Amino acid sequence: MSVTAAGGFTAAGIAAGIKQSGAPDLALVVNTGPRQAAAGVFTANRVKAAPVLWSEQVLKGGRVSAVILNSGGANACTGAPGFQDTHATAERTAAALTSATGTEHSAAEIAVASTGLIGERLPMDALLPGVEAATTALSAHGGEKAALAIKTTDTVHKTAVVSDPAGWTVGGMAKGAGMLAPGLATMLVVLTTDADLPAEELDAALRAATRTTFDRIDSDGAMSTNDTVLLLASGASGVRPEAAGFAEAVRAVCADLGQQLVRDAEGASKDIRIEVVGAADEDEAVTVGRTIARNNLLKCAVHGEDPNWGRVLAAIGTTDAVFDPDALDVSINGVRVCRGGSVGEDRNKVDMRFREVRITADLHAGAASAVIWTNDLTADYVHENSAYSS
Repeated sequence: MSVTAAGGFTAAGIAAGIKQSGAPDLALVVNTGPRQAAAGVFTANRVKAAPVLWSEQVLKGGRVSAVILNSGGANACTGAPGFQDTHATAERTAAALTSATGTEHSAAEIAVASTGLIGERLPMDALLPGVEAATTALSAHGGEKAALAIKTTDTVHKTAVVSDPAGWTVGGMAKGAGMLAPGLATMLVVLTTDADLPAEELDAALRAATRTTFDRIDSDGAMSTNDTVLLLASGASGVRPEAAGFAEAVRAVCADLGQQLVRDAEGASKDIRIEVVGAADEDEAVTVGRTIARNNLLKCAVHGEDPNWGRVLAAIGTTDAVFDPDALDVSINGVRVCRGGSVGEDRNKVDMRFREVRITADLHAGAASAVIWTNDLTADYVHENSAYSS
């Protein structure tokens, strides 16, 4: 599983002392080639963390030899000194890998990712020696340790893999439990493949996958400063898959990791699948779905297992999507509780005892549809985000 499922990759996860708890907090993923192609997508937030700004520049070259990731600090809103810290991290990683492997590594091909508290400098006196230790710990079986090292408020580490009979694999790891909102969802994700593909094809597959997976998770409407999703290709299998099959494998891994993010959302007791159908176009379906997902009254109702369809209609009504209010239908767990903008089947028929709740809103305005995933709003979520800084 994870980022070392594909050939041509090693990884490590260690406790460098960034977290006061002493938990693992530094991960390193290295592409040993022969190809070192890469693509990435990043947060749409205009306030971007230093590692995002750095890695965006690195990815313009379409080549990444390693990714160094830390939890325990976001290195966001830290100004020029924070960017210098990111640069120093990439430089130290390149130097350590050059020394360890005898192969020249450049800081310009080292992606950096960070997660944790915004607004504080990283403890570089712990992080930089940690880079050396992580390099020493690299292993073809180190994927799980790397996934553990990037956790913040996650209760579990998250990995996924898809293998094709033709002999190539896509694997990945992710972290994320709070601030899950479109563009991307608060996450660090590293995907790897041993398929032999250039950066341009990786970019196309990654953007298509994230558009319908990570970009359609909206846990709490809060967009992060640090979102990073990277796809690295080693070419170690020697197989160049056809584009559609590879794109589907990347999508499947992203969808798997995305579902794990939803299930581990902070304080959540329900996973809510919102499907908007009958929209005039896909963008409107997504807009309506996101608006429903962000309605705190509805999220509280779902937590209380109350099939309050009126809150769904109220949310739809705040959008500029095309619809006739007297034509709206809403189903909750298969029961059409609202028909034609009014009372439908008996709401007492809706069984909401189980973890997954499915809401379908039919706009009757076209043929487009979209699915957004969110979760309920609980007292545990409020406690977790008020009891300490995150």
